Amino acid sequence: MLNVIINGALGKMGKVLIQSVEDNPGISLAGAVDKGAENLSEKPEWLYSSVSDIEGPVDAVVDFSRPEALPELVGYCKEKGCALVLATTGYSDDELQMINDASKDIAVFHSYNMSLGVNLMLSLVSQAAKALSEFDIEIVEKHHNEKVDAPSGTAIMIANAINEALENSMQMNYGRYGNDCKRNEKEIGIHAVRGGTIVGEHTAIFAGKDEIVEVNHMALSKKIFAEGALKAAQFMSGKSSGYYNMQDLFKS
Repeated sequence: MLNVIINGALGKMGKVLIQSVEDNPGISLAGAVDKGAENLSEKPEWLYSSVSDIEGPVDAVVDFSRPEALPELVGYCKEKGCALVLATTGYSDDELQMINDASKDIAVFHSYNMSLGVNLMLSLVSQAAKALSEFDIEIVEKHHNEKVDAPSGTAIMIANAINEALENSMQMNYGRYGNDCKRNEKEIGIHAVRGGTIVGEHTAIFAGKDEIVEVNHMALSKKIFAEGALKAAQFMSGKSSGYYNMQDLFKS
């Protein structure tokens, strides 16, 4: 039985994750954490306001919250010797360095998107970029109106996969505005749409002369991210310290 902690339990993804844990007979909820728990008059016995309050066996901590939770989670996982699964977006360069540093002491699984389909998309856009290197490349991502970071971490992942396939020769252009916006030859345009209850949609557009190729992924529910995160937690069971991602999971 895999014992996991869910951080960000009262958020939309946190609630989906807890339900997914309950539906998975091979995973047990060691506890769930949310800062908002301290404001509740009544709360379930498994809900805590701080991860440090959770005792007992823990195999992995799964985080779908905010970047500011990172230091406390890293410290807890080092103390417990358990794995850390990170699906939060919006990390700063300093926080990304903290993740890399932590991976020297504990097993860290980090992905901006836990969907298996999105991570297959990364392979497809990489192939397309190599084959269509002369085409103009644009990325459009769409999310609900409450998403706080833009562009999405997934859009950045897609852009980086394309850029790596093109030997890091491209520059990122985050949206366009004005009267002098003619496209540069070596750029990847990245555009964010926010509205309604869109779960998540990402499209990579390869526009050539008289033809267009698009690679698209659409998330129809948040459950796909929860299931991917739990697969990652299971994959990390017993892993030694190091930095892991979806590509490592695919190879297993």
